[in-house]
Amino acid sequence: MTAQDELRPVLTTEAGAPVADNQNSETAGAGGPALIQDQLLFEKLAHFNRERIPERVVHARGAGAYGTFTVTADVTGYTRASFLGEVGKETETFLRFSTVAGNLGSADAVRDPRGFALKFYTEDGNYDLVGNNTPVFFIKDAIKFPDFIHTQKRDPYTGSQEADNVWDFWGLSPESTHQVTWLFGDRGIPATLRHTDGFGSHTYQWQNEAGEYFWVKYHFKTDQGIRNLTSEEAAVLAGTDPDSHQRDLREAIERGEFPSWTVSVQIMPAADAATYRFNPFDLTKVWPHADYPLVEFGRLELNRNPDNVFAEVEQSIFSPSHFVPGIGPSPDKMLQGRLFAYADAHRYRVGVNADHLPVNRPHASEARTNSRDGHLYDGRHGRRKNYEPNSFGGPVETGRPLWAAVPVTGATGNHEAPSHSEDDDFVQAGDLYRLMSEDEKGRLVGNLAGFIAKVSADRDDIVERAIENFRRADADYGRRLEAAVRELRKQP
Repeated sequence: MTAQDELRPVLTTEAGAPVADNQNSETAGAGGPALIQDQLLFEKLAHFNRERIPERVVHARGAGAYGTFTVTADVTGYTRASFLGEVGKETETFLRFSTVAGNLGSADAVRDPRGFALKFYTEDGNYDLVGNNTPVFFIKDAIKFPDFIHTQKRDPYTGSQEADNVWDFWGLSPESTHQVTWLFGDRGIPATLRHTDGFGSHTYQWQNEAGEYFWVKYHFKTDQGIRNLTSEEAAVLAGTDPDSHQRDLREAIERGEFPSWTVSVQIMPAADAATYRFNPFDLTKVWPHADYPLVEFGRLELNRNPDNVFAEVEQSIFSPSHFVPGIGPSPDKMLQGRLFAYADAHRYRVGVNADHLPVNRPHASEARTNSRDGHLYDGRHGRRKNYEPNSFGGPVETGRPLWAAVPVTGATGNHEAPSHSEDDDFVQAGDLYRLMSEDEKGRLVGNLAGFIAKVSADRDDIVERAIENFRRADADYGRRLEAAVRELRKQP
């Protein structure tokens, strides 16, 4: 804490207790999972989930469609998930695309990550894979998620999104540099939802029948090819056809032009994680394909439109805590927070029985639970007992966990993630920049400069911090950006 910081008021919990660490959630050791005793983490996430009604706090603007996932290669050596157990096996799915920051009535053609939330209706219950069209994210710890989204939403005084808030947070959060480079590059505004890739983004666990487990990352490569919009093209389209992406997806399926994606995973043996050059559970990092190449195993096709957008798209719910046998979580701190936050948001926004709605309930199996009553409860359980154990023929537990146990060590506390050899916040952002062509670099710098230049004239400190992060990623990146921002800010 600096001398200047000592003059500032102390950050507290809702109950007024001082906050010792607002940057790192409590974990079981430096690399372990989050702890339920972390009152600040759960207070922030629970409060955040209740800040808007009735639309989603994030991902409010969405479009969706039903489809079919087909297994195309044998992956039974890596996972015992039954819906992946046989080449040629088909599973019904529902996919919801969305923008992150926009409200329900916002335009589709805007610069924003696209949510890529996929529900598999498997015979072992629903499996939800909640990702984006980018392989990384802005932050690495869920305790910062409410803070991040507050910078993207409307300022409490002006009622508008403010460049000051966005770049103040990003400049003070250097781990965002990689995702910001993705977002302001050519892929920041997809031409349509059919022409963008999807990613599970987080690291997940696969476990096979022998009990061995692996860490995996999901990739959905569009079979339609990548197509994007420039900022100028998007501005025109957003103003003339704000529903462009929703309309394109619906009309393509109506024409019988079913969009599809080739589905692959990167697979890391569990033993590699501790010594890999990047933290494999850091959502701001990718695993280079040279280290862990893509293993193709499936094909996703969207082939049926919902009949009612509100009932099936707006009331659809997805939670990364919805796993099936053979698939589980990792110590990824963003994922650990989302395991709680997504389901909690749906209980508040749609209702405690949101899983009973047709789009959300299992289609290839039956949900057998002892939960009863509450909003939207339809009485489906009749007179059946609602406790376990019971001697009236009620459902019983299997005794076999869905996923493999992961060893943890260390004292509880607010830990930063364990250090890996190349684990800084800039190396991968620099690598991404250097992969771009000169034309791509020019558009990236132009997009960034146009937004940074909107920062208030008396807040050059915010501008300087923002540019410095890109300079640390790549000297040429920072030099070009600084020159472009200076040119724009000197104009009247």
